[in-house]
Amino acid sequence: MTLPTDPAKNLADLIRCPSVTPEDAGALDTLAQMLEPLGAKSEKPVFSDENTPDIANLYATIGEDGPHLMFAGHTDVVPVGDPDQWKFPPFAAEIADGVMYGRGAVDMKGGIACFVAALARHVEKNGPLKGRASLLITGDEEGPAINGTVKLLEWARERGESWDAAIVGEPTNPEKLGDMIKIGRRGSMSGRVTVTGRQGHVAYPHLADNPVPGILALGQGLIAHIFDEGTDEFQPSNLEITTVDVGNPAVNVIPAKASLAFNIRFNDTWTAESLQEEIHNRLDEAAEHDCAERGLEAPVDYEVEWIGRVSPVFLTRDEKLIETLSASVEAVTGERPKLSTSGGTSDARFIKDYCPVVEFGLVGQTMHMVDERVPVSDLETLTRIYERFIQDWFG
Repeated sequence: MTLPTDPAKNLADLIRCPSVTPEDAGALDTLAQMLEPLGAKSEKPVFSDENTPDIANLYATIGEDGPHLMFAGHTDVVPVGDPDQWKFPPFAAEIADGVMYGRGAVDMKGGIACFVAALARHVEKNGPLKGRASLLITGDEEGPAINGTVKLLEWARERGESWDAAIVGEPTNPEKLGDMIKIGRRGSMSGRVTVTGRQGHVAYPHLADNPVPGILALGQGLIAHIFDEGTDEFQPSNLEITTVDVGNPAVNVIPAKASLAFNIRFNDTWTAESLQEEIHNRLDEAAEHDCAERGLEAPVDYEVEWIGRVSPVFLTRDEKLIETLSASVEAVTGERPKLSTSGGTSDARFIKDYCPVVEFGLVGQTMHMVDERVPVSDLETLTRIYERFIQDWFG
């Protein structure tokens, strides 16, 4: 059987599976078939949970005893938007002027295609791995992330799997290949603050209790002061108010309720518990100040609801993993990559509980956009970086 050494062909085969979350559309079967010539043992567990769609996942292993390297990623993609706005059909994997177009080209079927090609080239040149490599691939990264990586990791560990290091193939480079390796991520926490008043006619405000001034005062209290100055490894923590809602279509009615939602990206100055305490303290202080400013009998009464799971902050300190990947990038591109913790969350937040993890993939400028695309030359460069890393890490 022909080894999958061509990253462009690998990527085209994956893009042509329209695997918009939660649909698999044959993407995992395509990947498993791609890995067959490498002697991979593949399993495709499906996970379920209440109020979420069933999700197919793939766990494939190559090699036997020895050091165990995980490559993690996802084959699911975000919706394409208006397909008529695309230069080419979004799942056609067309190449024009040396650039491949298609949803998932960089986020992140491209990373998977390159890692598979790198493994195939290594085996073709050197024979079997001096250890084990596994691909832990989910179809739920772009969705709620409930039936994907977090359950796939638990499933694998229950079967006796353990790993020495992991690479997540997310598009980490802001401008060009070799710019950046992610060695950690800020934490993420979301919440909703609600103030309940009493509905009434705007002409008779003494018979109502308007919650809007209170929610505005609480929102100002949340953002009035910085949380910290940042650390050597992390940016300053930052809170953004993402919506303010009253659900009131009438201009002559005082609403009964007002709420705001927020998200905070936080560094290792904080834990989830200390940050929640800080949020409550800020809201209490804002409510007291608002009470004094408006001459109220008592501060506004509010409730805080914490939304979803908290993504913890983490930092990887594994020198072998970081240095081997940095040296591989430099050897291929001539540039020493920056070590960063910037950006949003990824499935690395789950993997860090099982082994040291870093992230490195393609340039992310067009991810989630119309005409998502990748230069074919970048696919070749990333494959060479991954191949060099595999050689040196196992060597």
